[in-house]
Amino acid sequence: MYQSHILARLPTESRYWVSLILLSIILLSTALFFQHGLHQPPCVMCIQMRLWVIALFIAGVSGLLTRDMPVANLVSQAAVLGIGIGMAERAYMLLGTERGFVFADCGFSLGLPEWLALEQWFPALFRIETSCGYTPEILFGITMAESLMVLSVILVLAGGAVLLSGLWGRLRD
Repeated sequence: MYQSHILARLPTESRYWVSLILLSIILLSTALFFQHGLHQPPCVMCIQMRLWVIALFIAGVSGLLTRDMPVANLVSQAAVLGIGIGMAERAYMLLGTERGFVFADCGFSLGLPEWLALEQWFPALFRIETSCGYTPEILFGITMAESLMVLSVILVLAGGAVLLSGLWGRLRD
């Protein structure tokens, strides 16, 4: 009972949302360090993962700003869960391509509409520079794809638990 109360209260506390904002900044900074510092060119799935990370940042800022507005905050919580699911799907495809259990068409187009030309507007962040097939090792033989898979599953579980707890708390009140 006490634990569910903590989970239900978590989205109204700034530390939850600030931690999601910091996580997204760390993930994006790491990606840019590998790209520009270690000269590891990103593939289309890597860039798509960056888009999900930016969406997580936006959801974190939104949740932080709406933590005292129950309905708007619930939308931010649902967004975190949806973003986690999107990240998990991309991480699975990236890991599957790396390991050979998924055969994906990995071209050089993000698939965004023409009016959203992120590759042209921010090439240092969104330009696809290589085809898919491998991700660099981060630490102790763990690749970027493996770490993103674990991280996104944790995000799905945590986001789902917080959202369900918040919904349950609202239903009981």
